Amino acid sequence: MACASIPFTNHGDLAGTSFPELSGLEADRFEPQVSPEYIFEDIVGKSPALQKVLEHVAIVAPTDSTVLLYGETGTGKELIARAIHNLSSRRKRTLVRINCAAIPSGLLESELFRHERGAFTGALMQKKGRFELADGGSLFLDEIGDIPLELQPKLLRAAQQQEFERLGSARTIRVNARIIAATHRNLSAMIRAGKFREDLFYRLNIFPIEIPPLRERRGDIPLLVHYFVSYHSRQMQKCVKSIPKQAMEALVNADWPGNIRELENFIERCVILTQGEELNVPRAEPRHSAASAASTFEEAERQVIIQALKAASGRIAGQGGAAERLGLKRTTLQNKMNKLNVSRAYYS
Repeated sequence: MACASIPFTNHGDLAGTSFPELSGLEADRFEPQVSPEYIFEDIVGKSPALQKVLEHVAIVAPTDSTVLLYGETGTGKELIARAIHNLSSRRKRTLVRINCAAIPSGLLESELFRHERGAFTGALMQKKGRFELADGGSLFLDEIGDIPLELQPKLLRAAQQQEFERLGSARTIRVNARIIAATHRNLSAMIRAGKFREDLFYRLNIFPIEIPPLRERRGDIPLLVHYFVSYHSRQMQKCVKSIPKQAMEALVNADWPGNIRELENFIERCVILTQGEELNVPRAEPRHSAASAASTFEEAERQVIIQALKAASGRIAGQGGAAERLGLKRTTLQNKMNKLNVSRAYYS
């Protein structure tokens, strides 16, 4: 049976609903409620780091300027993009989304610009691409750092001149789409490594916004926990009324390398496990800040490689080179460097 004290059915319903002030960490347990003053366009929090981001959103949203969102995976880049669109004059039109990392490179051009009938095998009819669908609205290009180098000139032209040709057609199509791009990558390092065009970077980087990771806004974790407990309790028709103080302290002090996405998934799991009115937080989880994101295996391996390259004065192969120091073949080390995005900028 649903809990009567949790009156909303989806994330958006929180806005405009009257809730009491959020309890402090000195309480023995917490009621899963969030004051609407801490919710802005489905973005929950009150930390100075988040408030700075929201101030920038409010400043740039009314313009048509291109925005580039930087942030680790799971920090809520799509929510920020949606807020920018919803606060703009384009809000009555569509916010079209595309994840550049989720589409094979051979199909990405067709997804962005589409094709004419017969442009390639299997092209049985004309289709509009994401740019055309975003005409009059906004286009959110997620993980822009993963777009293939050979496609970047065409994207640059579309972003700068608002025109392109479909695959298999010489006819120029003009659109009016605002671009909001996002990435978790270091684009400056990618430019130095020859993996990202400098001119495209400058075109996208007109108004950059850095979205802080969850570890830099720990004061928002109680708010987010309450928010997600309330939402998932309602979805599962459960009545979770309180969160133990010890559990909340563990959640606040935990390491969240997957940021808000990981926190929400964990809270959903807790709600599933909860049988009574008190949230069941497994004691073995979550991971704590002593085992921070910098200590994950990939990051540790990355740091070892960088240190070896520095010790070898940037030399990869040969006697005294980084490969020899690490006991690896040159090709193996180079493959690892590509995988971990280790460019010369990090060790020169």
